Amino acid sequence: MTKRFYMVPELNRMSREEIRKYQESKLPAQLKYCYDNSEFYRQKFDDAGARPEDIRTMEDLRKLPVFMVKDDERKSAEASLEKYGHPFGLHLCAPVENLYLTGTTSGTTGMPTFSYTFTKKDMEFLAPQIANRMALAGIGKGDRVAFFFALGIYATTMTLWGLRHLGALPIDIDARAGTDLFLKFLTLTRPTYIACTPSLAEYLIVKAPKHIGKEVGDFRLKGVLTTGEIGIAIPGIKKKIESAYGCRAYDYWAPCGNAPGISCDSDEYHGLHAIAPDLCTSYDDLVDPVTKEPVESDADGAIGEMVHTNLQREACPAVKYAYGDIVEITTKECPGCGFKGKRARLIGRADDMLIIKGVNVYPAAIKDIVAGFAPDVTGEMRIVLESPPPRVVPPLKLKIEHGKGIGKADLPGLAARISDALHNNIKIRPDIEFVGPEGLPKETRKTPLFEKKYEL
Repeated sequence: MTKRFYMVPELNRMSREEIRKYQESKLPAQLKYCYDNSEFYRQKFDDAGARPEDIRTMEDLRKLPVFMVKDDERKSAEASLEKYGHPFGLHLCAPVENLYLTGTTSGTTGMPTFSYTFTKKDMEFLAPQIANRMALAGIGKGDRVAFFFALGIYATTMTLWGLRHLGALPIDIDARAGTDLFLKFLTLTRPTYIACTPSLAEYLIVKAPKHIGKEVGDFRLKGVLTTGEIGIAIPGIKKKIESAYGCRAYDYWAPCGNAPGISCDSDEYHGLHAIAPDLCTSYDDLVDPVTKEPVESDADGAIGEMVHTNLQREACPAVKYAYGDIVEITTKECPGCGFKGKRARLIGRADDMLIIKGVNVYPAAIKDIVAGFAPDVTGEMRIVLESPPPRVVPPLKLKIEHGKGIGKADLPGLAARISDALHNNIKIRPDIEFVGPEGLPKETRKTPLFEKKYEL
């Protein structure tokens, strides 16, 4: 990374306290806009006994209750469809005719929601922020970025606006076309970067030699950009991808179009750097994922569910939206690049949390420990659920791909070592079933961590 982390030049010269005051100066106008233009938000403020003009500091904002969770957004969309004939929700603040771009969530857990809905003014503000995030990974004019996600109506499509803003050329290939076509286009277009899920980046390491007779390192990429899953935050996965591709792997995200973040150019993973404090307050507002009570968000090591509130957005602004991402905040200067702002490490999703013998367990923690046994394991695994989460009747069942050099006689000992590590670190002793390398199906979109037998 360069030393210019923030898009707005003056932010790069500000202390953390000055940046906080900058955010607080933008907050009242955004909240008043939402109150005046959305019946949903007006009702939420009224129910909380608060007025937008009362909320002038970050502390004031944190004291407000959570206004929206995913199910609330879904109900808001259903209500607006019934009442006004559009699916953008009662929290839509701009006229429908002013909408410029929309993108929906995947809908894997229910009705998809149009969380990524923007006016032209929104995109004129957001695209440079996305561009700045990608520039911190080294992308610039003339770069070609093979972009392999579900496209069209889906959320990741908005990233293309940022790439074009940089003068880079997105080679956007819909993930539903399959990896064979993607590998063919990589050969034809010779991109300098690829963007995909981390599990797909791993899968291409195995698939490329078989289908195009090349190693992924032969593409001579400048970088691999990953999002959509917990991936390179796990040391073994980061090392595997970077070693195979011969370049840096970056983690990036912007959930619900908020909290833009990117990891830095370092051998170690130091979290998602909060490079857009002028866009939202997401890194400064955490709640307990169960009680939704405030967490001390400015403490180093704070863990909680991230709550999004926009500071500048017209179409569907988020106000006190607990989107489901559980993060751990770091406030110390980044040892990898010198970034002095907040950083976040994604721990998991609130709706993925499991409760085993009264202990809260996140799948990412399990995957992190299992991946540490490479090369005896490939790193691929599934959590097998016999009944709907979060409560699990022990023992938790795991399917794990063993490595190529592991024979049948080695499996009991390997299972014992993994079980001991899981018990020592997160207090669970699972029932482990091994499958051979490539024995678990891979997805071109998000590869699931759960095998839900109760849905069969």
